[in-house]
Amino acid sequence: MRRLTATVLGALALAASAWAQEVITLVGAGATFPYPLMAKYGDEYTRLTGGKVRINYQSIGSGGGIRQFLEQTVHFGASDAPLSDQVMKDVRTRFKSNALNIGYALGAVVPVYNLPGIRETLRFTGPVLADIYLGKIKTWNDPALQGLNPNVKLPPLPITVVHRSDGSGTTYVWVDYLSKVSPEWASKVGRGTSVQWPVGVGGKGNEGVAGVVKQTPGAIGYVEVTYAKQNNLSYGAVQNKSGRFILADLPSIKAAANVPLPGDMRVSITDTSEPSGYPIASFTYLLLYEDLSANKAVKSEAEARALVEFVKWILTDGQKYNEPLTYGALASVPQQRALALLSRVTYQGKLIGKEITGR
Repeated sequence: MRRLTATVLGALALAASAWAQEVITLVGAGATFPYPLMAKYGDEYTRLTGGKVRINYQSIGSGGGIRQFLEQTVHFGASDAPLSDQVMKDVRTRFKSNALNIGYALGAVVPVYNLPGIRETLRFTGPVLADIYLGKIKTWNDPALQGLNPNVKLPPLPITVVHRSDGSGTTYVWVDYLSKVSPEWASKVGRGTSVQWPVGVGGKGNEGVAGVVKQTPGAIGYVEVTYAKQNNLSYGAVQNKSGRFILADLPSIKAAANVPLPGDMRVSITDTSEPSGYPIASFTYLLLYEDLSANKAVKSEAEARALVEFVKWILTDGQKYNEPLTYGALASVPQQRALALLSRVTYQGKLIGKEITGR
């Protein structure tokens, strides 16, 4: 009997040891817009947990992230475009759970260009950007561009328009803005993570667009500002509603977010009314099922808890990594709104969101 007890105790100790060493890998997929930040989060959180929780984030574009979220192949999706009313309704109908759009950072989409010999920062207006992407402005020395930049000798170089080839939240932010400032764009092209582009060539991901622009004299594209900086690409100042030409930086990105915030955090902050705000800015979102047991990618309560702990860390201690990478950290109101959304998360009836967030 003693030997049996010792054997059982040994087995229990072995099992406890194996459990203690278990590594949980949280899989996410989606937006390329915040990829530099998500990579930083992943590295820091893995280090913080001693390697017990690892983050595998696939930078495939917001369209792909939403698709994988709905197909339940990931613990969390990521998108710069919040889920539409129709998708929110579809999730409730199909999975008997609400979807949560949890904003965790602010970013900006900037017009990047490759003009050899031009060192000055170019100025753009929304209508001019729309006309370039509609194919109406075809050369860099077009009077519309030259008039905005009277002190720059623009070359008679054809404009190569570069856009995303994949479903993209960066695209959504860009065309959401163009739809607000150009009635022609709104009626002919409109909004979406993917649209029917009137002209141009495609690049996959922010990195793809940045690469095409960098390699193509005369090119113009749109990328998240961090990609412009990392690739040493020139990017323009864009005129806001107040008539000021604003270059995307942390103060102007954060100023753009000074808007009333709905309870579900789904909001557009493009074409901001803030005089110092950059006009093509956006929140970027994590997509979670409110009932994590409705997501077949979440295999256990341990995974569910690890996911909520990770998101809580992003919304609190992890925010210190946003601004060194030119992503705006959450101000107090959006931070509290995001934590309130996270507190609603459950797993098999257990209120793990409330427990972990303390709300």
